[in-house]
Amino acid sequence: MLAKYGHKVTVVESHYTPGGAAHSYQNKGYHFESGPSLYSGMTGKGKEANPLGHVLQAIGEPLDCKYYNTWNVLVPEGNFLTEVGRGNFTDVLSQIRGPGAVQEWNKLLELMRPLASAAAVLPPAAMRVDPWAAVTVGRYLPDLLTQGPVAAQLTGPFANILDPNIKDPFIKNWMNLLCFLLSGLPANGTIAAEMAYMFNEFYRPNCSLEFPMGGSQAMVDALVRGLEKRGGRLLLNSHVERILSDDNRRATGVALRGGGTIKATNAVVSNASVWDTVKMLPPRIVPEQWRRERAQTPPCPSFMHLHLGFDATGLDGLELHHIVVNSWDRGVDAEQNVVLISIASVMDPSLAPPGKHCLHAYLPATEPYALWEGLDRKSEEYKKLKEERSQVLWSAVERIIPDIRSRVEVSAVGTPLTHQRYLRRHQGSYGPAISAAEGIFPPPTTPIPGLYCTGDGTFPGIGLPAVAASGAITANTLSSITDHWRMLDEIGV
Repeated sequence: MLAKYGHKVTVVESHYTPGGAAHSYQNKGYHFESGPSLYSGMTGKGKEANPLGHVLQAIGEPLDCKYYNTWNVLVPEGNFLTEVGRGNFTDVLSQIRGPGAVQEWNKLLELMRPLASAAAVLPPAAMRVDPWAAVTVGRYLPDLLTQGPVAAQLTGPFANILDPNIKDPFIKNWMNLLCFLLSGLPANGTIAAEMAYMFNEFYRPNCSLEFPMGGSQAMVDALVRGLEKRGGRLLLNSHVERILSDDNRRATGVALRGGGTIKATNAVVSNASVWDTVKMLPPRIVPEQWRRERAQTPPCPSFMHLHLGFDATGLDGLELHHIVVNSWDRGVDAEQNVVLISIASVMDPSLAPPGKHCLHAYLPATEPYALWEGLDRKSEEYKKLKEERSQVLWSAVERIIPDIRSRVEVSAVGTPLTHQRYLRRHQGSYGPAISAAEGIFPPPTTPIPGLYCTGDGTFPGIGLPAVAASGAITANTLSSITDHWRMLDEIGV
């Protein structure tokens, strides 16, 4: 986005491949993804698109997506195939919970309809954090005035809407699960605006999910093209050790491992985690209160990953997505409880060798870092713990493909230490556990002149659309109001 606005941009990436938590890698012809796997709203137009869709439109790099609408759900009440859209989930509720649950669900849909409309009034692509923000808000003032009373509900936790209106335990559990998958927190910690977006993308009539052909790598490649075709450069294997500053305590560039430096004329933007960013700053330029607040930000737990390449013979009709919940009583955020499974080659056969499939199973932000802290990754203790802690992933996959162990040709287990090493994330964390009941994520600005932060440690928070929004907000803030409004006109918002 900065390159689109005409800035001279250098992106400095520590890994050998771009993409961060959305990168992918290959092993013996299998493409394995490290993070997100469920996408929607990326090909929508105007206010219907999600923030990543707006970014891709702005940089002129649309994705080739395949549309679908189902995923497989395995919960204590039973197994069912659910669809996005208005009707199917009602049928599921009718079968497993009865007419009372259907009535409550329809009530919730009606409650969320105006909230979804209000959430789209001021798209993140229109936001900036400088004195010109008031002018940009004026662009949407008529709609904001109309939606004002409704929009006020969007800044609180979703539980404020859910709990007074829903009594059925399955619906509450389902909503807590979707909240957790979006933000890393249940309904009492997930901001209502995020769920309003989700309802608009999952439960409005005739909606669908989207799979980018090429997987998450297609999104990464599109962003890289958008950078480089405008003169920006991407440096891989370039590990930032320190953020540099001048005598006026202004951020002026970065120092790389090995001794190199890159100077910044306008700004340094850190997409490292809040904890890692603080560590890279010279202590003398950091206000103590800001340092303390950032360092004390509570982290979400980490992940366990299982990547499998396997023989697909006889496995016709597999779904792309599977969600396994072992117990509602333990809570959706309990460790070793919820398992997500994605078989990307179901949608894009080129992601695996002919006749094969690639599979990614993971525990989403529920694996405690403390179990792994200090272990030598080459030790027998580490290997034993990997074997032990990955069994819940294997068991979940076996509920989909009972003979999976005999089919596997390639397997790999990732741990919080893997996350910490390859994604360079504090404790391998999913991101900050900032509850909507206690506050909102901070803006991209910092008390250090010339330093901005972006990513899942800043507003709007965790998740692919949210971090895309944070990047757009930062780029808007560093650019002229004229260029910003021209971009909004181009993407039709």
